Amino acid sequence: MTVENFVSFGEQGAQLTYGSYLRLPQLLDSQHLESDPPAHDELLFITIHQVYELWFKQLLHEVSAARDAMLGGQGGGRLWWAQHLMARVHVIERVLVQQVDVLETMTPQDFLEFRQRLAPASGFQSVQFRELEFMSGAKDPRYLDRFKGITEAERQHLDARLAEPTLWDAFVAVLASFGLAAGSDEEVSASMRTVAHDRDQYAVVWALAEALLQHDELAASWRARHVVMVERMIGSKSGTGGSSGSSYLRSRLPVRYYPLLWDLRSEL
Repeated sequence: MTVENFVSFGEQGAQLTYGSYLRLPQLLDSQHLESDPPAHDELLFITIHQVYELWFKQLLHEVSAARDAMLGGQGGGRLWWAQHLMARVHVIERVLVQQVDVLETMTPQDFLEFRQRLAPASGFQSVQFRELEFMSGAKDPRYLDRFKGITEAERQHLDARLAEPTLWDAFVAVLASFGLAAGSDEEVSASMRTVAHDRDQYAVVWALAEALLQHDELAASWRARHVVMVERMIGSKSGTGGSSGSSYLRSRLPVRYYPLLWDLRSEL
């Protein structure tokens, strides 16, 4: 390697820096306060939610890849990769739950300093969060009619998620690839009982089922943690987007992505 080629790498080459690689000037210029005079805790509020959206993007990346790996089936040789990616999903989801602790360092009084400036924006409008729910198996096209202010591109993303296979669809395909009946809920339940009682033969199937259940449990943990945080901040007030606030969030607590896997516990 010549001296000329050598200096093209690292700081001497100045072709790529930490800041330029991460687009830090653009990233750090993305927090714009609406309050005037500026409310101290609005920066925290914006930062936390932007971080959530970054994690949602990563989760969509991982969940999509895990689904595609499962759709390859037993012969595809990628089920180990699906397990690996779902383990990463679990770690990220635990971080999402823990981030609520940071948000709760903000007092209700501090939040009220800028809350009214947020209307009609609302967390309900998080397209990526809804994509995650759709991808996980909780598809509900009615949400598309309730979204306000989303772009055409965002609407196309949601339409695409409604049309494409879910994690559950991929898991059912895994069952079929192992020669297990999976044509109906009853058949899936019977096949899962077989899997549960013969984990030597169906170890990877059981591991993937447990990975999906863990994903479901952690999503439920986030919803539960979120609703308690909202009640601590605003009590029973309506949401900034016009929703019923904590009442709506509490109505979402019973949601389960994979009810057949939960029911299996009662059948063993």
